Amino acid sequence: MRPGPKWGAGAQARWPAYRAWFLRDGIARRPTYLAGDRALRQHMPELLPLYAQLSELIGGSDLAARFLASYRPPAYATGCSQGVWLHGGAPRLVRTYDYAPSLWERTIWRTGWLGRTVVGNSDCLWGLLDGINDAGLSLSLAFGGRRVIGDGFGIPLIIRYVLQVCSTTAEAVAALSRIPCHMAYTVTVLDAPARHATVFVSPDRAAVVTGALAATNHQGRVEWPQHALSTGSVARLEVVTAAAADPRSTAEDFASRFLEAPVWSNRHAASAGTLYAASYTPARRTLTMLWPGTRWEQGIEGFDEGSRRVSLVR
Repeated sequence: MRPGPKWGAGAQARWPAYRAWFLRDGIARRPTYLAGDRALRQHMPELLPLYAQLSELIGGSDLAARFLASYRPPAYATGCSQGVWLHGGAPRLVRTYDYAPSLWERTIWRTGWLGRTVVGNSDCLWGLLDGINDAGLSLSLAFGGRRVIGDGFGIPLIIRYVLQVCSTTAEAVAALSRIPCHMAYTVTVLDAPARHATVFVSPDRAAVVTGALAATNHQGRVEWPQHALSTGSVARLEVVTAAAADPRSTAEDFASRFLEAPVWSNRHAASAGTLYAASYTPARRTLTMLWPGTRWEQGIEGFDEGSRRVSLVR
């Protein structure tokens, strides 16, 4: 299935804001079209047909193509919590996403691109903040809490790539370990047979693969104290780690902890509050979006187009 007018209309409506963000440091700071195309061909060649189709739908300009390549994009930092629940039944990957409400796309896509169905929360038009595919592989991202910036791709496009081409945690880990990422991020992975991994990626050092059940905004140790303190990264990690390790908990108990302080943040005035929680069940190929007082289940098979009005304040 090819991308069509529905994606194109949404992308064109958002393009002016993304264009301003992409150029905020000046056009000279952004890689050329050829540099982005060359990087995609080297690291994610499977995406090239889709990249060409999407570039055409957004207008076919040089600048739009450079943006969609997501190669060395402007820097951005978020606050997120994510964890894996494995105590019987159907394992879950649960995450929160903290960011400025005005910069949130507010879109869940179900795509059938390149012969694979993917459901997830959109970012940078075709990238994903988190998602699940028809094999039951699910991923989510969290900022890694380091200021380093280097050569590589924006993490939302990497998440898209992994969900398009991989079926298992082992395949996802291999892809995350070889594709360069332009900032430090932590990716949590869970597949249908309940194999999981937490992967620390950075532009300046090799990926680190761990079996951690929880992650927030530091990678093993705090390297940016101000950011960790302002986002409560250590406290959130302690809460999610304890919840993930509790054998008496149910999957619903685990998910509910993400709707409570300190994991759920009300710092929206500072553009750092929680925008949503998402609970993925790989065995069922489903995504349940969670807000205070509201839940919305989507799935690979049962996808309900529509909208919801939600409260972000707990």
